Amino acid sequence: MKRILIVEDDAIIASGLVYALQQEGYEVTHFSTVEEARACAAAFDLAILDMQLPDGTGFDVREKLHDTAIIFLTVVDDEGNIVRAFEGGADDYITKPFRLRELLARVKRTLNIHSGAERPAHLTLGGVTVDTAAGKAYIDEMILELTALEYRLLLTFASHRGQMLTRTQILDSLWDSAGNFVEDNTLTVYIKRLREKLGDAANIQTVRGVGYRAD
Repeated sequence: MKRILIVEDDAIIASGLVYALQQEGYEVTHFSTVEEARACAAAFDLAILDMQLPDGTGFDVREKLHDTAIIFLTVVDDEGNIVRAFEGGADDYITKPFRLRELLARVKRTLNIHSGAERPAHLTLGGVTVDTAAGKAYIDEMILELTALEYRLLLTFASHRGQMLTRTQILDSLWDSAGNFVEDNTLTVYIKRLREKLGDAANIQTVRGVGYRAD
């Protein structure tokens, strides 16, 4: 049984997470403060850490954890915090408010990665390199200025290079900064923006009536 640590001071959010994860078959431990979490000597497979806690931040708890997958929770979809989270070893982050089904899917995906088939540290798509550990993308040595959602969209294409992806498959991997699923008619806009930023470095082809293929 996988063991999950939750460090979250909002009692309503925490109780919902604990219940939902237990229903999925996980063993769950919950703390409300950095001090409580750091005093725990138990080992965990995954930790879900609120970035803003009464006596510190999720980063303070992260320092205590070793060989543990990390998902950060944040109320602000701020690029600086997101980059810091990835650079600090985070596997994923989720913005509040979030949909429970999405979080459970992210938990399952992260645990699967840590149990075996990890995503490569670097992915390429045409002339674009994606540093998955740092959460950054480059053309040659120039960093691409991407929003969090544009980065996730690029990561989806790079992870399935040369494969045809339906719009539904792409939409299932994305949500907006409020934690809601991206709508189908909005996806076209995001892909257009990503194409503009990638320029000639990568090719995102439209497969009419079906989806997209990138290489």
